[in-house]
Amino acid sequence: MSFLVENRRRRIVPIPLAMAVHMVLPLVGGALLPSAVHAEAAAFDIPAGDLGESLNRFAQQAGVAILFRTADLTGLTSPGLRGRYEVEDGFARLLAGSGYQADRGEHGYRLVRRVATLEIGSTRIVAGQPVATTEGSHSYTSGAVSLGKGVQRLKDIPQSVTVVTRQQMDDQNTETLYQLVDRTPGLTATRSPGSGLYIYSRGFGIDTLQYDGVPIPRNTYSLGSYLTEDLSLYDRAEVLRGPAALLQGGDSPGGALNLVRKRGGDQAQVVLTGKAGSWDRYGMQLDAGGPLNDSGTLRGRTVINYTDGDSFIDYVRGWSQTVYGAVDYDFTPDLTVGLGVAHQKGHSRPPMLGLPRYADGGDPGWSRSTYVGADWNRADNDQTSVFLDATYRLNDDWRVKAASVYLSEHNGAAYQALWDALPTDGSGDNTYIDWTTDFTTHSKGVDLYLDGQFTGFGFAQTFLLGANYSRITTDDRWARAPTFGANAFEVDHHRPMPSIQDLADRGLGRLTDYDVQQKGVYSRWSIDLAEPLKLILGARTSWYDYTYGAERFTQGGRSESTTSSTGKVSPYAGLVYDLTEQWSAYASYTDVFQPQTARTASGAVVEPITGTNYELGVKGELFQGALNASAALFRYAHENRAVLDVGGPTDCDGWYCSKASGRVRSQGLEAQVSGEVLSGLQVMAGYVYTRTTYLEDNDYQGKVFSTWTPTHQVKLWADYTLPGDWNRVSAGLGTTAVSGTTSYDHKFDLPGYALWDARLAYRVSDEVTVAANLNNLLDKTYYVPAYATIDYNNYYGEPRNLMFSVRYTPAL
Repeated sequence: MSFLVENRRRRIVPIPLAMAVHMVLPLVGGALLPSAVHAEAAAFDIPAGDLGESLNRFAQQAGVAILFRTADLTGLTSPGLRGRYEVEDGFARLLAGSGYQADRGEHGYRLVRRVATLEIGSTRIVAGQPVATTEGSHSYTSGAVSLGKGVQRLKDIPQSVTVVTRQQMDDQNTETLYQLVDRTPGLTATRSPGSGLYIYSRGFGIDTLQYDGVPIPRNTYSLGSYLTEDLSLYDRAEVLRGPAALLQGGDSPGGALNLVRKRGGDQAQVVLTGKAGSWDRYGMQLDAGGPLNDSGTLRGRTVINYTDGDSFIDYVRGWSQTVYGAVDYDFTPDLTVGLGVAHQKGHSRPPMLGLPRYADGGDPGWSRSTYVGADWNRADNDQTSVFLDATYRLNDDWRVKAASVYLSEHNGAAYQALWDALPTDGSGDNTYIDWTTDFTTHSKGVDLYLDGQFTGFGFAQTFLLGANYSRITTDDRWARAPTFGANAFEVDHHRPMPSIQDLADRGLGRLTDYDVQQKGVYSRWSIDLAEPLKLILGARTSWYDYTYGAERFTQGGRSESTTSSTGKVSPYAGLVYDLTEQWSAYASYTDVFQPQTARTASGAVVEPITGTNYELGVKGELFQGALNASAALFRYAHENRAVLDVGGPTDCDGWYCSKASGRVRSQGLEAQVSGEVLSGLQVMAGYVYTRTTYLEDNDYQGKVFSTWTPTHQVKLWADYTLPGDWNRVSAGLGTTAVSGTTSYDHKFDLPGYALWDARLAYRVSDEVTVAANLNNLLDKTYYVPAYATIDYNNYYGEPRNLMFSVRYTPAL
């Protein structure tokens, strides 16, 4: 027999069991009994007291082995344990708040520091290092992220960062990107005219998404946005708020969103989930993974997810399916290569362009079920993604990682909508607008970096050097045409469906294409100047090329617009001061540039927007990493924003040209806590105050810049597992509360709202859990943030709705 221990290079090494016992007996307290890691729940009555004694007593009663260093637990106490518990739940209760957790091995349990587990996540070894993952952590926080390349502790990053873990997504039944953004502190999910969303942070868009740290632009360049991402294949989402030029280059003043994929682990697992809920919604999911060979050097993961259902809006329904497969292979102990493929397909009858309002901005008081489209409205999405990465560990301190992502996506739609504001006389006179769109997008990204740590001139230092490249190309066609004489209150849902050629002949049709490329070289250097003070310096040199072409659908006559930026340097600087072992204070400065496409009267492209961001904050890593807290003050301002040159000629496509004279400012406060607040209580809570203002603008000077970003935003979700004999029951409660916003055309205001969601779950056995999620508990009627005008794009949020789920995890 052998026992598993970790050597200095973090590899799992088998050693004889007798030798292991000989090594640990002088240092270890704990019961060395035959392993019973799959024991059924048993009754325990262990009083509060010394943690080491409590662990010994629990292990003896449960019939398991637990190894730990007695000296590590000196002065630590346990709250005790009373009631029926499975082994792992019992250990978790006893160790709550201690900074330790019990890791299960082949022959029993071993006590490890939770902070290490949170930083690196899993015990699976990749290129000599454990892989970060939040699966199985049962936590709403992570001690570190891979967003900024490598693995960084949250406490050491001088910017606001949020991690939405797999546990939180599962508890809140977060299935789509829209739901994720809507529930993440500091982010705003804005409905686009298409069937997707725009993502905003601090009042500015996040148009580039990262996949395992590789940034690629999504198809926000086409008409509308079709970010209909299925989250079933992701372990977590990492969000950095504020400028992210160092990571992504231009066009990223709002921040960065990194989606981290699920991977195969070192233990086999299968999870089957079934769902059923309001409006005949159903879902099924298979999630399986683990080692594919005896040595565990080849690991796999597969996720199959299917959803189908109607909506609270008449006629609206849709289905989607996702198939994902991934393998990772350790060619050597220091080299691991991973490959993943995902295919997502969906079809729906959507309520495109929402609802109009009265011409004076008044609310017509539509029923929430109102549908103004046709029965032939449709939207189709077909998306294929390929992921490839390789990690090579040069030695204990240095590693190289290369990663790439390719995404091919087709979005097609045909729909009827209402196009005009309603007359205030109540007649309902309006116009049908019929659209047909056919968009094909190809996105690719490559990222290569070297990072490591060293000691020089007596200072501990880390260094990162990398380069990345991204490109998006589109091949799009669309056509639209109006039909006058519609009655908004008596919509004809059965009008004949027009062809794209008919729409182009009667109205307007375009063939358009985009080609947007970014490449850059980046570096980050960190040095511990003194015991409590760390200096972080970084810079990125970026190249940006943009081409947009368009021609009339049938008449030809192509026009083209190009812009480029060469060798633009974006500096970055930060200071982190450790106030105590748990708390740090920081200050950071970030430069931003954002290329523009508008043209001046001379025919030149308006120079890029330039901006600066200042941020001051504090961060806490409490209870040995079980709870993270942060607070930040920020101010971002940019200039050279293109505004219409109303004093100049109308030489730009028959309209006024532009000039670089606009200035905008965003400033505010962010505060957040995430993780285990009390034993069994996981919390994600955030408050954000954001004020965006036009400092200089022809039309809106002094007014709100980001009309859909609320000034005040509170997002809270808490889930509590009951103690003692009731530990099979868990309950969740949360709210999303925002202050009022204004319309995109500045013609009406939308009131704020507070939504309450709840969850109740019961663990029937070690293998089966049933749960019910109730959203909009109080059935609040409200409009969601959107590019809303008096003419269109006003959307109601969902009424009260319920979703039941059954989760089956068989013992393997």
